Amino acid sequence: MSSDNAAAAAPAAQAQSQQHQQEQALGMRKNGKQWHAPRKAFRPGSGLTTTSFEKRQSARVAIAAMKAKEKEMKEEKEEERQRRVQAIKDKRAAKEERERFAKMAEKMHKKRVERMKRKEKRNKLLNS
Repeated sequence: MSSDNAAAAAPAAQAQSQQHQQEQALGMRKNGKQWHAPRKAFRPGSGLTTTSFEKRQSARVAIAAMKAKEKEMKEEKEEERQRRVQAIKDKRAAKEERERFAKMAEKMHKKRVERMKRKEKRNKLLNS
């Protein structure tokens, strides 16, 4: 049994000493940063870029869903902005109309201004 343990320990020790010798053989690093681990050669396509078609497809679906949601949110925001702008325009138009009728009331009789208001409302309803 003791010979079995010794036989098993020998290859492990040999592999460890071989790795240590390989590190020693490299010598000093050129840039002087010996505390960094030695780097390995760049091997493109060694597992990083190979993703399954299903993963790529699911990622595309997820991105499409996200973009659709973003677009929907942007449209809602734009509609709300347009609603506010339209409300402001309507208020300004009503204010201008009130001011115009007030100016006319200064010059004309009150009842005549009221008749003109009613007439203009009828025309607006017919034209719209």
